[in-house]
Formats: sequence, structure tokens, C-alpha cells
Amino acid sequence: MTRRTFLGMPATAPPGVGHLRGAESFPAAARRGLADPQLRRNLRHATTTIRAKSSGVIAELPDWEQLRSAGAAIKADTLARLPELLEQLEARVTEAGGVVHWAADAVEANRIVTDLVRATGADRVIKVKSMATQEIGLNEALEAAGITPVETDLAELIVQLGGDRPSHILVPAIHRNRAEIREIFLREMPGVDSTLTDDPTALAAAARRFLRQTFLSTPVAVSGGNFAVAETGTLAVVESEGNGRMCLTLPQTLITVLGVEKVVPTWRDLEVFLQLLPRASTGERMNPYTSMWTGVVPGDGPQAFHLVLLDNGRSAVLADEVGRQALRCIRCSACLNVCPVYERAGGHAYGSVYPGPIGAVLSPQLTGIEDNASLPYASTLCGACYDACPVKINIPELLVHLRAEVVESHRRPTAESIAMAAAAYAMDHPRLYAAGQRAARLSRFAGRRGRGLPPPLNGWTGSRDLPEPPAQTFRDWWADR
Repeated sequence: MTRRTFLGMPATAPPGVGHLRGAESFPAAARRGLADPQLRRNLRHATTTIRAKSSGVIAELPDWEQLRSAGAAIKADTLARLPELLEQLEARVTEAGGVVHWAADAVEANRIVTDLVRATGADRVIKVKSMATQEIGLNEALEAAGITPVETDLAELIVQLGGDRPSHILVPAIHRNRAEIREIFLREMPGVDSTLTDDPTALAAAARRFLRQTFLSTPVAVSGGNFAVAETGTLAVVESEGNGRMCLTLPQTLITVLGVEKVVPTWRDLEVFLQLLPRASTGERMNPYTSMWTGVVPGDGPQAFHLVLLDNGRSAVLADEVGRQALRCIRCSACLNVCPVYERAGGHAYGSVYPGPIGAVLSPQLTGIEDNASLPYASTLCGACYDACPVKINIPELLVHLRAEVVESHRRPTAESIAMAAAAYAMDHPRLYAAGQRAARLSRFAGRRGRGLPPPLNGWTGSRDLPEPPAQTFRDWWADR
């Protein structure tokens, strides 16, 4: 085990690996989504359905706003003492028989996971749906090492078989309708019945048959994690299909890749998030499957457990006092489901595995603003995302904050900025400021309101009036008295 904590050493996610950067700007990519009527129909139907379900179950809770405030407070506390909590998590996981690895970035995380799989002798892994492994491009790294990753989440399987990319945090294949899914299964799924229809039950049954033998014959699983409890060393995954439960119990080796921000301080804190997450995400009162495990238990479940704690730019986000609130995100996708821009442009337009409003603020911080400069502008600032967020991330505030960073990163010295810098310097040095005041009296030679200044100074006064200097300065007036 390597003990290296990368918090406090901010570095952005490395280029050329993973899925945080798009090949083109958001406006260019969004035009294709806007020109695809089928995509827009698919998105409108899916987001409208999820919104209606979610609002219905949220309305049942009289203390929903108090729950949101509690979730935001727990996350803020976590981020304020993240190094301490991560070291506590490492200690508890180790005590329970697990092994903890620290990964500074996507390159290191991919290497760690690949080496762990190779050490088992396996050439195939089953995967639980994980945004972190999508972020670092783990599937590509495994394939390059001769290891076949098999996605077991139905939507992720659809994306994988279709050679596609996820377009939604919770429902990666939201851009596909059932007729398109049927065509993908007929074309790519081994042994599928040629009479397969596009009935959702039939499609799910076909996927179940395809995956069942894979579950039973693959000794290594790779998962993400929704939460990690520092107090006990417990990991938690919530899902709707039961595939996660299969991956977390049947294999001999389990490898979990977890973003460092997913830790929560205590077991009791899970109570809040297990109420917030299902209602905000899928519109359910509770998750159909909530799986928790703590280290290794002899004779029960995986007999080797590895936890890879991933930074990959998160320290850079944490270093920004305004931007760090993006790390509260629990990946519920509520902001996507209410965003008018996402609903029309689609997830692929964002170029990152994190689409929608949260992607517009998280991806630029993970990569550095220069690599995703168009994303903070992928919003109308309507505020619907803030109202929907179960942990009260003020996404509009972050968008404005990041837009200012974009402007600063493109700022070039101008005659005006040089003049303002000179004025600031003079105001910070009293004697120089006094001399400047005396020299200002010479401005009368510039003509009325400065119109007689020569180029290039007349460019400034062409649209501004140069004030007439007073007959006596305040300093002179004060000295006289």
C-alpha cells in the first residue's frame, strides 16, 4: 500500500486519458443535438417522466427542505476536513481486511486497477455502473491490457454494445428509444433471439440471459461507490436492477474506484442521503437495491477487496472556496432533468462524462478552465438546477464564477488595464499620489473634457468625459486647515 495523500497539492486531471474533455466546444456540439428531432423527442419524454415521478414523491415529505439543508451541511463539513476523514476511512478499511490505494490521477488509477486484475490471472471483469471509471477511461485501459470489461447495468450495456457514449448521469442511454435498443441487441448481443421485439420486458429479459452466465463465470468485479463511511470503513452502492448486488457478492475479487469526495463522516449520515438520493434521482421512495460492505468476511462474498481513492483534479476543485461546493454532488442527475439546455442539446454536447448543469461546473474545474471554457456558458442561469439539487449546490453562482475565470484566462494587457494598474500603484504610494494630483492640473492643456488628447489617448476620451481638475485638491484644502 502506498500512503500518499494528494489533497492540498492541486493538479488538474491529465489530458489524453479519460472522458472529461470534448473534441469541440459546447456550441458546436450542441448544434448537432438541436438538429436531431428524434434525440429531442427521446430526451423530452424521459426527462418529463422522471420530473413528474420525482416531484410526486418529494411532495410526500414535509421536511424535504430540511433534508436538503442537512445534506448540504454534511457535505460542507466533509469537505472542510476531507484529509482527516479519508485517513480514517483508510484505517477502517484496512482493519476490515481491505487494501487501500491512492491514485493522484486517471493514469495512476488505471494502472492500479489493471495491475490488480492481472495479478488475479483474469482476462475479463464485470462492472457495476460507475461514473468514476467512465471519467478515467478505465474500460479503454483494460482493453488495451487485453482484459474485457463487461458492463452489467442495462443502460451502460446498451451504450457499450452500441459503441456509444453515456449522455446522462443516471440513465446513460437516455438518448436511445426502445426501437434503437432492439437494433443494437440484434446486431451486437451474442445469442440473441432474432424474433426479439422492442417491448421493454423482452429487452430486459434478453440482457438478463446474456449477463447471467457472465456473472457466474467472472472472478473479478469493478465498482464505483455512492458513499463511503469514514467511521466504519463501509462502502455503499445504490441501484435499481440487482446487477450491482450480483457484482458485489459473486466474484472472488472486488475493486472499487471511488472519488475522494464520496466519503461521509458517520453511519448516521447515510440516513439523510438515502432519503435524498432516490427521490431526487429516480423518483422512488427508496432504492430497490442498497448494497453495503465492509472489508472482507471469510466465506461470504469477495475474499479480496481493494479500494482505489481517486483525486484526478478534485484537489484543484477543493482549493477553490467558491467552486468546491460542486464536490457535494451525489450524482442524482436532478439538475439534468430540469435543465432546458440539456433537454434540447443532449448530454453528448457537453463532451464530458458529466453532462448537464453539474457537468458545466464540475468538468471545467477538474480539467482546468482552459480545456472546457465553453461549458460555463451552457446555461440560461434560470436557477432550476439550484432548486432541484438535493444538496443545494448553487450551480448558477458557480457558472458566473467560472465565466469570470474564463474572461480572466483570456485577458490581454490593454492601454486601459495598464493605466488602471498604474493608478492602483500610485494610490498605494502617498507621495506618488500627491505628485500625480499636482500633475493633473496640466490636463487643462488636453482641451475641454479631454477632447484634445493625441492618439492613442483620445481613444479613451472619445467615449468618456475627462473631469475638469478642481481648483484645489482635498489634500491642499486639508493642509490649509
